Amino acid sequence: MSRALIGLCLLLSIVLPPRAWALNAGLGEPPSVVDRQTPYAAAKGFSDAVHRGDYGLAAHYLDLDFLPLAKQKEEGARLARRLKYVLDHKLPLGAIANLSREPEGDPENPRFDQVDALVVGDTLFPIRLARVHAGGEQVWVFSEATARAIDPLYAEYGPVVGELLPPVFFEKPVLGLELWQWLGLLVTLVGAGVLCVVLERLSLALLGRLASWTRVTWDDALVPAGQGPLRLLYFAVFGALGTTLLLLPPTARFLSTHLFTTLTIVSVAWFILRFLRLTSQFVQQSVTKQSKDAARARGLHTQLAVLRSVFEATTYIVATALLLMQFETVRNVGVSLLASAGIAGLVIGLAAQKSISSLLAGIQLSITQPIRIGDQVVVENEFGTVEEITLTYVVVRVWDERRLVIPIAQFLDKPFQNWSKGGQSMLGPVRLLVDFSTDMDALRMELRRILDNEGKDLWDGRVATVVVEDVLDRTMQVRVLVSTMPGTLFDLRCLVREKMMEYLRSRPLWLPTTRTESRAALQPPAGEQASPPPPGPPRA
Repeated sequence: MSRALIGLCLLLSIVLPPRAWALNAGLGEPPSVVDRQTPYAAAKGFSDAVHRGDYGLAAHYLDLDFLPLAKQKEEGARLARRLKYVLDHKLPLGAIANLSREPEGDPENPRFDQVDALVVGDTLFPIRLARVHAGGEQVWVFSEATARAIDPLYAEYGPVVGELLPPVFFEKPVLGLELWQWLGLLVTLVGAGVLCVVLERLSLALLGRLASWTRVTWDDALVPAGQGPLRLLYFAVFGALGTTLLLLPPTARFLSTHLFTTLTIVSVAWFILRFLRLTSQFVQQSVTKQSKDAARARGLHTQLAVLRSVFEATTYIVATALLLMQFETVRNVGVSLLASAGIAGLVIGLAAQKSISSLLAGIQLSITQPIRIGDQVVVENEFGTVEEITLTYVVVRVWDERRLVIPIAQFLDKPFQNWSKGGQSMLGPVRLLVDFSTDMDALRMELRRILDNEGKDLWDGRVATVVVEDVLDRTMQVRVLVSTMPGTLFDLRCLVREKMMEYLRSRPLWLPTTRTESRAALQPPAGEQASPPPPGPPRA
């Protein structure tokens, strides 16, 4: 029996031409560019050929021996084009890169290398490359079973318009996309642009109607904040849905997926930033209307400003991280840098130490509130008003309109004066040097007259005292003490000092005077002590 089989084979080899025994003999001799030595080379060659529109060349990567020789050329090109759509739609990105790059294929199963498996109904169709004989050598092509499954797979996962449009829409790709896909992209972008505007208006109108039924005004202000972010979100959603139906090739699918994902992340981050701003403004206005305590309003303003800065910074960081995590290259580089002996993590930690310390200091300042926006402080020997509080520094507007920028940690580590902390009134001293003969009651009456007339808009009516603070060798030091608001204390002290000096100039005897005297020295009797000098030395 074996001798008869060998003889039959020899007879057929003599009668039939050698080309009839070759793989896909109906396609003719494969061009030299066809590389089928490894599973990866065969899959990559097929992908490059179909995305160039060279379906005749791509047919050489299919096992078409189940077809009659006369039909292999036409049917091979058709099956190659259909397989392209199936793989573009269902094949995961990077699946081809996982194929073996060795001529022997997978050591565990050298007969075939499987790319993926697709389900149609209850039937599982594996997408495999098989190693077959072709002209005295072994090559890798998509298996016969895979080639037979192309039509049912195309019916399930192929484009909806595949059988409706004229063949010209499928013949020659431009930049990897066929004409129907370019038209589909145009329709998708234009349609998404129109739908996002219409749906945004409808959504905002509906949300505005719902917000008008509530008693709070916060949601009424929040609805307009969705204008812009909501439109961008709708555009990203409709664009992603539209491009999914176009069965784009891997490169175009990669770009479109990341584009619309980026737009989605940007729209959400955009809305969150608006939400934080409007919420902080609403809370600030509500507290200001309900409470007449200015200190509490300033404290809340400080807390909201710092917390809003913290959440905004967090939003930017998270959004940036999500954008970068889309790209495998950036993610792998970051992981490898952080994993290289811990050096990168240590460097980043040391570099961020100051920033993290400032961030924590800003959070601590917003909670403990040693200063608030609008407080009047004395720091670095400068008097001014706290104008801005950020996560890293505080801006103080000093009295001459200069801005003093101070690191936020300084308000937690070093002492400073906060004139707005506590009560609403402060005491301010004015010191005068007068003669010993000055009438103190007259000074007290003059102070009262000044405060009741020139200083009535500055004095708060609480404290107005004149006392002898010290007696020096030639003069008497008088302290004038007045009370007023922190913001007007300096002006009131200057006014009292100026008016009191005018009053003293009109009474020159009360101004400081230098006294001298001449007296003969008296010798006390022997055994007696010297008597004290007589009182009341004459005025020089």
